[in-house]
Amino acid sequence: MLSDKFGIPVYNCDIHARIITLTDWEVRDQLSNLVPGLYDDEGELDKTKLAAYLFASAEHAARVNAIIHPAVRSDLHEWLQHNAQEPVVAVETAILFESGFDTEVDRVLFVDAPLKTRIQRVMARDGLSHEEVLHRMKSQRPEEARQRADYCIVNDNEADLVSQLNSILRLLI
Repeated sequence: MLSDKFGIPVYNCDIHARIITLTDWEVRDQLSNLVPGLYDDEGELDKTKLAAYLFASAEHAARVNAIIHPAVRSDLHEWLQHNAQEPVVAVETAILFESGFDTEVDRVLFVDAPLKTRIQRVMARDGLSHEEVLHRMKSQRPEEARQRADYCIVNDNEADLVSQLNSILRLLI
């Protein structure tokens, strides 16, 4: 919405991480050393295999993140330089504080929704079961993010997102 309705450039960490895991040979090699058979003969990433490894333990997640986060951070820095003339840019990530990317931003906008709504959205988007979504959500700390955020908007399918964002953007621009 920031991009579509307000013309604000948005760096989506998940999308860029996916691109990096497909195109950065150093990242690919390091991930392949962690998870044999992670890439097929055509070079496609087996996302199911990576997710199984990643969410199997906190230690596994830390190993994967130690490979991907620095690459994403470097890519983000290039993107920020490319968009330096913009008055406001946004970085979208579900794990801002957990990844340490909070040091890369000036303000934090937390998007909040009821747990049931969040679970339903992820199930519909990713085709996961209720239990799989809950297991993945364990790596996130939304209460901490909500408390540390500078601004919070409610995305519960009822609140007016545009007016909430307008109010916040007036403070930033």
